[in-house]
Amino acid sequence: MSITLAGRRALVTGATGGLGRAIARALHARGATVVATGRREDALEELRAELGDRVELLVADLADRDQVAGLPSRAASVEVLVANAGLPASGRLESFSSEEIDRALDVNLRAPMQLARALSPAMVERGAGHLVFVSSLNGKLAAAGTSVYTATKYGLRGFAASLRADLRRSGVGVSAVFPSFVADAGMWADTDIELPRGVRLPRPEDVADAVVGAIERDRGEVDVAPVGLRLVAGLAGVAPGLVASLAQRLGSAEVAEQAASAQRAKR
Repeated sequence: MSITLAGRRALVTGATGGLGRAIARALHARGATVVATGRREDALEELRAELGDRVELLVADLADRDQVAGLPSRAASVEVLVANAGLPASGRLESFSSEEIDRALDVNLRAPMQLARALSPAMVERGAGHLVFVSSLNGKLAAAGTSVYTATKYGLRGFAASLRADLRRSGVGVSAVFPSFVADAGMWADTDIELPRGVRLPRPEDVADAVVGAIERDRGEVDVAPVGLRLVAGLAGVAPGLVASLAQRLGSAEVAEQAASAQRAKR
């Protein structure tokens, strides 16, 4: 069931990053009170200074299970959850320590699931609410050199789809949003890798608009990617071997290795 955002309380995780900030701005512009959470207090304060009223700040590290467990009560009554926080987790499996794998799973998959588990019962009781999970096009399109990251994003897609079926007719909507590489902000922008000329990437504002649209129109899945990548992701569901072979020929493994090198410190 679609809901209006004006007057709602929306918890946004990862609000200190470029995508999270854009999402917070978009929700705020629609009249929501934004409960913004992230690890860096200074960045959260900058967001509050920018948006003004209807902003509450909660410093939290989603890699810390105790902090995840305490976040719902700190956020109080929440009618919208946007689980946006994520770690890049790029690189071949053997390059990860066991602790790095656990951290990626905790932030990218476990935390959204636990927050949904804690927040959704009250939404169901009220008969209104929405849960948004920001996945990635990697949640539909596997690529070389991204096995850990892709596992978390495929998992998030499956979780959202099944939870949406569970909550059907409850008044609570569930959506998954699948951005591709994003220009100017987010994990890809941090790598400084140049894509071929003519490839136009979505902006953070495009992702934010997709989140708002998913909530207001109760859309189950929304892709935010160039047309070509959306077509390839669709084809991957039918002929994954063909798509993987084509991606290898186009140098996807080399690009993934460059990304892994640039993002290694963020694991």
